[in-house]
Amino acid sequence: MKKFNRITVFGIPMLLLTIFAGWDYASAHCDTMEGPVVKAARKALETGDVNHALIWVRKSDENEIRNAFKKTISVRAIGAEARGLADGYFFETLVRVHRAGEGEPYTGLKVSKRNEYAAEEQADRTLESGNADDVIDRLAEELRRGLKKRFVDANSKKTFRSSDVVSGREFVRAYVEYVHHFGGLFNLAHDGNRRDGDHGKKHGGGEGHGH
Repeated sequence: MKKFNRITVFGIPMLLLTIFAGWDYASAHCDTMEGPVVKAARKALETGDVNHALIWVRKSDENEIRNAFKKTISVRAIGAEARGLADGYFFETLVRVHRAGEGEPYTGLKVSKRNEYAAEEQADRTLESGNADDVIDRLAEELRRGLKKRFVDANSKKTFRSSDVVSGREFVRAYVEYVHHFGGLFNLAHDGNRRDGDHGKKHGGGEGHGH
């Protein structure tokens, strides 16, 4: 009977531990018709209060939004067709200026695909309801289950005959998936505060906005 050897893979690049560090769904969420920036624009037009829109731009960009708001209000009074065109102009202006404040290009307003921004929409709903406990509990359980599943898979494949290349490759596949997933969660947990701080500085250190 052949002796079993435990194969440990040392050569997996450390890139696996940092590949998820650049996750950034929120910025994309901002340029959708269902996103918070357009919602703020709608509220500003409905209430006649431009401040609902101004919170999404830097102080240095306020005049551009105020002027666009005044033009939009004037054109809206002409009729239903003009109202639709004017609203679209204001939505585009606010989103474009907001994106510029983030240092991101504006590529037009989008209609989000189903579930494409489900995470951001759930986050929005927690703020609307004032309670995030249920979502946090569900998210924590989903993260725990996903990580445990990958661990069990990799752990069950780590011991194999040195002559069994097929089983060795199965271990490597499971190992890479586990380390990849673990590394992404680890970095998000430990680097989140630092990235949030950098994000705030990028927006002008208190002058700008969040999201």
